[in-house]
Amino acid sequence: MPRYTLKALKRLATAWMLGLMLVSLQVQAARLKDIATIQGVRSNQLIGYGLIVGLDGTGDQTTQTPFTLQTTLSMLQVMGVVLPPGTFSTIQLKNVAAVMVTATLPPYAQPGQSLDVTVSSVANSKSLRGGTLLMTPLKGADGQIYAMAQGNLVVAGAGAAANGTEVQVNQLNAGRISAGATVERVVPNDLSQLQIFNLELKNADYSTASMAAEAINKRFGVYVAEAVDARVIKIQPHTAQVERVKFLATLENVELTPSQPSAKVILNARTGSIVLNQSVTLESCAVAHGNLTVTINTTPMVSQPNAFAGGRTAVVNQSTVEINADKGRVIQLNRGAVLADVVKALNAVGATPQDLVAILQAMKAAGALHAELEII
Repeated sequence: MPRYTLKALKRLATAWMLGLMLVSLQVQAARLKDIATIQGVRSNQLIGYGLIVGLDGTGDQTTQTPFTLQTTLSMLQVMGVVLPPGTFSTIQLKNVAAVMVTATLPPYAQPGQSLDVTVSSVANSKSLRGGTLLMTPLKGADGQIYAMAQGNLVVAGAGAAANGTEVQVNQLNAGRISAGATVERVVPNDLSQLQIFNLELKNADYSTASMAAEAINKRFGVYVAEAVDARVIKIQPHTAQVERVKFLATLENVELTPSQPSAKVILNARTGSIVLNQSVTLESCAVAHGNLTVTINTTPMVSQPNAFAGGRTAVVNQSTVEINADKGRVIQLNRGAVLADVVKALNAVGATPQDLVAILQAMKAAGALHAELEII
């Protein structure tokens, strides 16, 4: 086995530590395009109202949804079909359903580009499975038409019913049409004409904004970036207009190591879901946890009167109530420096997610939980 001097061992240890630091930096480094967006380069929401036809008797009940019948008659008039006025009340459209169509228009979308659309029932149709969406204009927030949608709907659910028994898997009143819309109008974008534009961090942080501006200036070798606040970074390129795309391509691939996010705990009060990020820490504290169980059982009983009593048979509900209170346990939670320790300490309590919501709130009030609580 080779022998190493003390000086050689120190060099090996230093090289090993530097290697670990480099690996850590490579893992934590992120591209600017992953943590920031260019102000003005954004998607736009589109919406439209249309009709689904070709359903197998699962469409809207026109007696309860008159707008479906009105929309169908308006469409037929455009097609040149005019019905006598007296027949409106007798028309039953079982294979037609009114729907809302939504889509997202990406930035720099050009006419002729295809978009995916989502179709959702508006009225009381039982299923949209097998239906076809008729030509539907999709409008933006300004009321202008930006795309036209049409196509066969794909519904991921399935269902069947017979003799009052019904089985359903997934949702039958919403579906998707892949490449079901065609872009007809371009959203104006004057980014190429701007001499100064802004980058917006997805998560506002003064440290990250400062480091991003420093990394950009270091990459281009000149002063082109300035952090305005915790979210906005002002960029003033020193290149010609013809090189703007090349400049942005280089800009979005600038790598930096973002600062650690602020400690936060997200609590979903409806579902009991709890999400903690890696910055959450826990001080030493004691938690007393006890379970209170309330059980109510109701048993229907038949009250049968005598044959000649003149009374009636009635159903009487007899209820029994039981309350079980387990003894509270006082559990010592040691100080946790990382997320894994915090989760392990909370799991030791043995509480349900709903109980953990109350426990975390109490720990925050006591100053033992170093994190921001956000209830959604």
